[in-house]
Amino acid sequence: MEGKECEDLLLEHGVKLTANRILVVRELAKAGCPLSQTELERRVLSLDKSVISRTLALFREHHVVHTVEGTDGFRYELCRSHSDEHDDDMHIHFYCEQCGRTFCFEHLPVPSPVLPDGFQVKYVNYVVKGLCPECALSHSRYNTQLA
Repeated sequence: MEGKECEDLLLEHGVKLTANRILVVRELAKAGCPLSQTELERRVLSLDKSVISRTLALFREHHVVHTVEGTDGFRYELCRSHSDEHDDDMHIHFYCEQCGRTFCFEHLPVPSPVLPDGFQVKYVNYVVKGLCPECALSHSRYNTQLA
């Protein structure tokens, strides 16, 4: 996602453009995977932690980002939603238990849960945990060497 696209995404979701917001959205776009706030802080050293925190909260409120629950807290990724009122970019995420990376499977939709009458679904967080291909390969090599 290029600079103009990042700015358009913010405007599409009703977020006023500021230099800090543009910087954060561009860094999230460049990452290509969900980032924790700490990872984002390491990438954007020019911004204070509180500025990043407030920016992420604003982005969540306007559905510019959605969160993925990880073992180290929330991770944030740009939302491809076309609405500033709800998140229609629901897809499966994969968390590698060895390297700690989170992968987005944007073309794998989250299955719709069937709930008892009266319950209303607002958001589904679908995370599959295991080993990514790279870690699985090194893990199998390690186990082969032990045998």
